[in-house]
Amino acid sequence: MASKTTTKSNEKLTKRDLWIMAIRSFFLQASFNYERMQAAGWLYSILPVLKKANKKKEDLGKAMKRHMEFFNTHPFLITPLIGIVAAMEENKEDPEMIRSIKVATMGPLGGIGDALIWLTLLPITAGIGASLAIEGNIAGPIIFLLIFNGIHAVLRFGGIFYGYNTGVKALKKLKTGTKAVSHAASIVGLTVVGGLIASYISLSTPLVVNAGKAEVALQEDVLDKILPNMLPLGYTFLLYFLLKKGVSPTKLIGLTILLGVVGKYFGIL
Repeated sequence: MASKTTTKSNEKLTKRDLWIMAIRSFFLQASFNYERMQAAGWLYSILPVLKKANKKKEDLGKAMKRHMEFFNTHPFLITPLIGIVAAMEENKEDPEMIRSIKVATMGPLGGIGDALIWLTLLPITAGIGASLAIEGNIAGPIIFLLIFNGIHAVLRFGGIFYGYNTGVKALKKLKTGTKAVSHAASIVGLTVVGGLIASYISLSTPLVVNAGKAEVALQEDVLDKILPNMLPLGYTFLLYFLLKKGVSPTKLIGLTILLGVVGKYFGIL
């Protein structure tokens, strides 16, 4: 019976290896599939450490097979976990422990990544760029790309060094306060989205109601007195309700165009 390989490799990872793994992580979803999600991209990302830690072909094969199991998390926050797993593989930690850490971490990282990136960072940076672009400033999209991808690069390349240098100790720090951070980030993101609704969704009515000799502008004298930008907010809630009911985004876009054309033709919008 063959004995398990438990000897630590004398060949340690270098900063260049960590940079290479961080760059490889950009291809995390290149082989995305519904059976194993990001498993192939994950294996490609950590392959340098597996090759250094497993000099025998059979050991390398077993390690690669282990890391082809189902895996899925937020792509922007993958590198801290890569760094942690790299440190563990380098030190020949128990494979079951490595597997457990991957399973336990990918969920929280996915949740906090959605809250921080898609609900907070993206709306804020897109809002800054869009506001400049609407004013005719050509720098709008450029500033958006620079800010968004600049923060992405810091997370991507800084994360792998953080994960590797702190090892398993990083897990506690990453998981502590995950729910609180996610909740706070969601509030900030939704607040920004609410501001964008009021700023960029233009929906009003020119209708005027005659009450005897008086003329009452429905938009200015009624709706805006009750709640400014009531129509954009109401229409946004309507679209959200229809999305929850299973109506496709394509149909909602078509509905929006149709309402705009019909409303303009009859003079009600």
